[in-house]
Amino acid sequence: MKVGYDSPLPPARTGVADYAATLLAALRKLGDVEPEARHDADVNLYQLGNNQLHHDIYGRALARPGVVVLHDAVLQHFFLGSLTEQQYIDEFVYNYGEWTRDQAANLWHGRAASGADAEYFRYPMLRRIAEASRTIIVHNPEAVAMVKAHCVGANVVEIPHLFEPPLALIEQAPRPFMFGIFGHLRESKRILPLLRAYTQVRRQSENIGLLVAGECVSTDLARAMAPLLDQPGIIRIGYTAEADFWRNAQSVDVCVNLRYPAAGETSGIAIRLMGIGKPVVMTRAMETSRFPETACLRVDAGAAEQDMLAAFMLWLSRYPEHATRIGASGAAHIREFHAVERVAAQYWKTLLNAAT
Repeated sequence: MKVGYDSPLPPARTGVADYAATLLAALRKLGDVEPEARHDADVNLYQLGNNQLHHDIYGRALARPGVVVLHDAVLQHFFLGSLTEQQYIDEFVYNYGEWTRDQAANLWHGRAASGADAEYFRYPMLRRIAEASRTIIVHNPEAVAMVKAHCVGANVVEIPHLFEPPLALIEQAPRPFMFGIFGHLRESKRILPLLRAYTQVRRQSENIGLLVAGECVSTDLARAMAPLLDQPGIIRIGYTAEADFWRNAQSVDVCVNLRYPAAGETSGIAIRLMGIGKPVVMTRAMETSRFPETACLRVDAGAAEQDMLAAFMLWLSRYPEHATRIGASGAAHIREFHAVERVAAQYWKTLLNAAT
């Protein structure tokens, strides 16, 4: 079997590119897998995300159906960024019916708020890709439900997000108890509630710090963040290369990785930080339901979010032995279910089934 592999790859600044490179190396140990081998492959594997790096890949996945990996199970923002107004409205109607035409127009005209408004996340717009593809691969049960809601007959396979450990980690010198947030910073990652929770906790404990690492995707968000970043103990850095990412990940004691509204995604950053034994604070949702209660900390979305987050931050900083225990439980879970070899074997089985 020959597999065509279609995905962004490094040096593209996206988690999907890093994921795709790791998976590609693992799949090549199992058989013939070639990037760009679209026309002479027995089956094509397409990695799809919610940004314009995937524009051409989406078109090829429709033109030559194969196996699609949905890293984001909400493609709403992808279409807002790639279609004209009329094309967007027609695509929305294709997904949800002629009676939604006016609603689609309203969403289009209000799209400046789409990054934070939960209304946009209610409409994943998956029908066309779900109907066309031989198989859809997702990473969590919420994404399975989203695909099935758009195409009940879709063949959907849930495969855990992969984890490959870094080559080496460096022991850290004594320092304040550090929290960290990583990746592309957008409203749905709840950076503003995190910064406000950090302010609350600093009033009660000065022996904490916060690493804010990543590029901000919104100028409005960057302006809102600026005054909250100007306080003791906060370190702000931008995008980092792979080796620097791992050094920064090792430097924190706890990762804060919230998602609301969620887009059916499984966070690669959460998997990576859990994999190296760091406790991760995440939003309680179906997207995170596969993680055992002992392996992470969950915050409820909504009115209690900031206070719950602040309480966890204060507790963990005062009792670091609990952070160590949660981190160890998370690492054990990742080793068992997310190891790259195990995940690659599940991919290969799925590709074999799709090719026959």
